[in-house]
Amino acid sequence: MKGKLLLYILLSLPLIFSCKSSNEKSSNDEFQVPDSVANKGVLEVSDQAMENITENISSHIETAALIKNLNAPFSKEYLAPTDDVSQYTTNFEQALILGILGTDLGYLNMYNKTTVSLDYLSSIRKMANSIKVGQFFDFATLHRLAKNNENLDSLMYISQRNFNQMDKYLRENNRSNLSTLMVAGGWIEGLYLSGKVYQSRPDPKLREAIGEQKIILGDLMILLRNFKSNPDFQDLIDKFERINKLYKEVKVTIEKGEPTREVVDGRLVIQQNTKSMITVSDEVLKKIIQESVEVRNEIINQ
Repeated sequence: MKGKLLLYILLSLPLIFSCKSSNEKSSNDEFQVPDSVANKGVLEVSDQAMENITENISSHIETAALIKNLNAPFSKEYLAPTDDVSQYTTNFEQALILGILGTDLGYLNMYNKTTVSLDYLSSIRKMANSIKVGQFFDFATLHRLAKNNENLDSLMYISQRNFNQMDKYLRENNRSNLSTLMVAGGWIEGLYLSGKVYQSRPDPKLREAIGEQKIILGDLMILLRNFKSNPDFQDLIDKFERINKLYKEVKVTIEKGEPTREVVDGRLVIQQNTKSMITVSDEVLKKIIQESVEVRNEIINQ
């Protein structure tokens, strides 16, 4: 996770924006969002920046891999329930829950809980079909791999590829509001899972990973605020802001080292040696974990 985060920092900061609305600003220097562009947002994020953000925020495998590498036991109690996904009736809710379920599926796949994952595959397909991106969800192949307990690597790869394809399609078809919700859902569930595991099994690596989310949350808040004229988005922004305020007490120091060069497969590869140092007190970490649990449970109506 750390290596990928560092690459994310180098590639996607600062973000490149182009204004889609008029040049007028309000008295507090914030953009006013016309209703006609509420779903598209005020700002257009460059394709490269958006791709970097979504790949690093919504990787459904990263969090699960870190947790499993800590030898933390699997717990089905951590997962969002799938017995009543029909309660999510709007595209806003469905896209948000789709991101949450995607992270849970990554957690299940990492622990090879193929029987349980079948329920999540079915629910994910329902949510994907509801927001008209089900064509990118290879349910038949994923179902076969899970049911027959076949190649775990293939199962995880296809799952992640499907989510990436759905995200890309939404962005390319002026539905970036739903893409942003998928990203937000995946992020909050990843933070939630990390926090729940840390509560039962404190570990320095997991502590650092939770602290590092301050950087990613900063960019995620930019994406969410892009759609703040939508009342549902504003409500979600308010929820995430509760966590964001706590992260202001987390200190992230970036140290740039000298790049190293090596030859890999006959090609010169330059490795950027950048390190992030995380400073977070026990009290602040506890508050972040507690708040992330509350926000996540509010989102899934639990």
